[in-house]
Amino acid sequence: MIWIIFIAFILVLLLLDLGVFHKGNHVISTKEATIWTFIWIALSMCFNVLIYFGYKYHWFGLGETIGHVVTTEAQARGVALDFFTGYLLEKSLSVDNIFVIALIFTYFKIQTRYQHRILFWGIIGALVFRSLMIVAGVALIEKFSWMIILLGLFLLYSGYKMIFGGEEEENIEESFAVRMLKKVVSVNMDAPQQLMFYRKEGKLFITASLLALMVVEITDLLFALDSIPAIISITNDEFIVFTSNIMAILGLRSLYFVLASSLADFKYLKTSLAVILAFVGLKMILHFFHLDIPTPVSLGFIVLALTAGVYFSVVHNKKEASKN
Repeated sequence: MIWIIFIAFILVLLLLDLGVFHKGNHVISTKEATIWTFIWIALSMCFNVLIYFGYKYHWFGLGETIGHVVTTEAQARGVALDFFTGYLLEKSLSVDNIFVIALIFTYFKIQTRYQHRILFWGIIGALVFRSLMIVAGVALIEKFSWMIILLGLFLLYSGYKMIFGGEEEENIEESFAVRMLKKVVSVNMDAPQQLMFYRKEGKLFITASLLALMVVEITDLLFALDSIPAIISITNDEFIVFTSNIMAILGLRSLYFVLASSLADFKYLKTSLAVILAFVGLKMILHFFHLDIPTPVSLGFIVLALTAGVYFSVVHNKKEASKN
């Protein structure tokens, strides 16, 4: 029942978002995006409070038949902290996703007023695919405990590659997603971008908007290969993994319009994300050997890494500005 209620709650939020608050196609200003970013964060924090009370008082079986057993108030606080840590972790890792989405929209020349709708449908797809990946990931770890070592090593490799993989710009045209899609679908790049499908001379084409949406979906799946194991490193409670992940990506659209144009100013933020990935990878490996890093320590490390990335980026930008 709690799963049904949560999914229904998310669907209502999405319907209100697109059907009421963003009914027409329009350019999302930085001010509007910032307001909506704070609204989504506030909703997530309110949900975090509900997580605490839900596990404390065993609403709908939480803390009894769903998730790990909770018998004390301290354990309920621990579950709430797991949610917050997972939420912050996913929010952090989505920053790199935002940069790639910006490149996709630039490559396909998607007009700004249509970007929000594409991201909306992208979130819908992410809800479905990430749900399946979370269920499969937790099930695999529960059945084959050694899988946690493989996932940990994968995250360590991802962090290493993010730091030492070079600074070359992502080539969207040569990406696997674009090459694959262009082989199997007919695209009309000149069709009106408010449409997903376009018929010309009796032949059905997909538009640049739908092609961009498909590439965004495939890209999100690739990023989920990092972010979902990272959240599983915090807790193996499926409900907390699922809800923290979903609540974090719900605000991805508004966060995109806040950060997309300024990500280049945060030179060292990608290094911070790489360090976080490596940290959670190490955390997963240590967990296999019964050497657990407490959630408060994980949360503090994530906050410290993000703060350091922003701080050194600002210092770097000031030095560059003084040279000019």
